[in-house]
Amino acid sequence: MKKQFLSAALIVLSLITGVIACQKDSSENNEGKARLQVRLTDAPAAYDAVNIDIQKVMINTSGDTSTTQGWIELPMLHPGIYNLLDFRNGIDTVLADMEVPAGRINQIRLILGPNNSVVIAGVEHELKTPSAQQSGLKLKLKADLTAGILYRLYIDFDANRSVVTAGNSGQYILKPVIRTYAEATGGSLKGFVLPKEALAQVWAIQNTDTLLALPDVLTGYYFFGGLNAGSWKVVFDAQAPAFRDSTINVNVTSGVVTNAGTTTLIP
Repeated sequence: MKKQFLSAALIVLSLITGVIACQKDSSENNEGKARLQVRLTDAPAAYDAVNIDIQKVMINTSGDTSTTQGWIELPMLHPGIYNLLDFRNGIDTVLADMEVPAGRINQIRLILGPNNSVVIAGVEHELKTPSAQQSGLKLKLKADLTAGILYRLYIDFDANRSVVTAGNSGQYILKPVIRTYAEATGGSLKGFVLPKEALAQVWAIQNTDTLLALPDVLTGYYFFGGLNAGSWKVVFDAQAPAFRDSTINVNVTSGVVTNAGTTTLIP
């Protein structure tokens, strides 16, 4: 078994350090946390561009959204101006991606900067955003996150209905018409491999996907997150020569953390 994985390990040597670090961190710290990706998408609109200056993304995990309690800021990957019309017809972009406490999200808030505009017939107009630069755009959401599962939270702008004209003033105002929803992406797998003297590595394999986890050196706990639904072959590769390798097949379900139980390697 060790020879079987040797060539694969050499091929991905430049990536393996990052994978190991990620999997090790997940194994030790994933309990009680879900991974959340906030994505921006849009419906078609009859404008040349609708530019929104997004500076912060926050979620609320408190039942009382009228207070300052329960708000968590999600570090944005690229704060700045987004043309909503770039994200039509199923195209989206990731605003933020991080682990958050499992449980219910009640609200999401976008804090906007001052550089918002709409382009009509080649002419750019300032887009007024009342209060959005202070208290932010508050979007109601009821999403329950399960620990160990990756979720995509979509902010689906309807740009065509969100830009309105302020009477005969010639000014344009952003009155967002937005749909928000969260969906689980794939599932997760956890378990234990014993004894610790076997120095086991754990591989999860499905078609061309091959993932590695390094179990906790004391407890043997391992974890794989963000797995595609379906059957996975889990290989326990004993690094200690005195122990035999072992393989099991586990079925992973989207939105579920599958417990593979304890696998004991024998001499």
